[in-house]
Amino acid sequence: MAMLPISPTPFFKDKNRAFWRLQLLGWGGALILRVATSVANERPLDFLIVVLIAAIAGFSISTVLSVVYSYLINRSPLVTWTATAVALMVAVAISAFINAWTIDVYQGGSEAGFAQLMLGVFYIDMTLLGAWSALYYAINFFLQVEHQADRLERLEAQATSAQLAMLRYQLNPHFLFNTLNSISTLVLLKQTEPANAMLTRLSSFLRHTLVTQPGGKVTVAQEVETLKLYLDIERMRFEERLRTDFRIDDRAAHACIPSFLLQPLIENAIKYGVSAQEEGARISLSAQVIGSRLRVIVSDTGPGLQGTQRNAESLAHTPSSTGVGLANIRDRLVQAYGENHRFDIETPPDGGFTVIIELPYEPEEREEEGRQPAKLTGPSSVASPGAARTDTQPQDTGAPVANAPQTGANA
Repeated sequence: MAMLPISPTPFFKDKNRAFWRLQLLGWGGALILRVATSVANERPLDFLIVVLIAAIAGFSISTVLSVVYSYLINRSPLVTWTATAVALMVAVAISAFINAWTIDVYQGGSEAGFAQLMLGVFYIDMTLLGAWSALYYAINFFLQVEHQADRLERLEAQATSAQLAMLRYQLNPHFLFNTLNSISTLVLLKQTEPANAMLTRLSSFLRHTLVTQPGGKVTVAQEVETLKLYLDIERMRFEERLRTDFRIDDRAAHACIPSFLLQPLIENAIKYGVSAQEEGARISLSAQVIGSRLRVIVSDTGPGLQGTQRNAESLAHTPSSTGVGLANIRDRLVQAYGENHRFDIETPPDGGFTVIIELPYEPEEREEEGRQPAKLTGPSSVASPGAARTDTQPQDTGAPVANAPQTGANA
């Protein structure tokens, strides 16, 4: 049976409505209590008029006090509490005067003087209005704390989003400079066809970077498609020197990760693995779900870091290009997952470089059952991820870009 989407409205969402509800509930309850007390003490029914007048007087005086308190609540503590005490004493005196006068009129004059009668009801009015004032300030201070907490949470969310955007957009210039440098080389060599192809692929890649939310998440399958757009561009530079191997399990393909998390790892593998060796290198990417964790491994067969004992923490604090990329990834993981993640680096003695990332497994949320995950459009076609190995062979562009002279330094 389908359930209606009912979401309760917070009681204090409309402060004016909440105030009047509490006023009616509080003074109505006080009226009922005093009526019950009068009936229990076998008071005449006409005495209920005195009780009703007392309730109306309390309701009216407390309403005036709410206006005074709303003006005082944001003042300095000394002014607030001093003025509140004075206003409360005046309100209690007025309420006691009205109640004493009403009782005096009802009794047709009494042996006790009016002042003595007024003192007799003073403590009741003091208790009621004092409790009302304490409750007023308690509720309003609570609402102010809640408002400040919500505001602080929004500011922290905005700061986190801005930091994630900054961290992600730091990555683009390195890749963009290298690509534009290669395009410039092709233009100087008058190889317009591969230059145009590289511009087309660059346009598709940058278009995707603009439509993706900086702090958003994508599936591993979508991240792989983006990486292959990137690799298509880099393959025009390195040709057969750049070899790739992707192993993506079916469950891992639908896991969500921060967008553009793996791109700097692939970029570093190309810069320090492929370009550092004449024969190039193979870049491998694997993703699998182990229990409730998603494990992603990016490795290359480059020269690695022989002769050094360096881990993820030391590399991330080293002022080098690789350190910037790794620190960027580490900071993004901390922002997204706190301590609930793993980020390790392995450097085998015989060469190579491996980065291991483990994250909580977050499956893709689908709006409707059976909907297929969105696929990117672009010049690079991507095979469906699965447990089988996918070898991406280099494409023949017809242009010896890898051996062409460079017009600038790699970023």
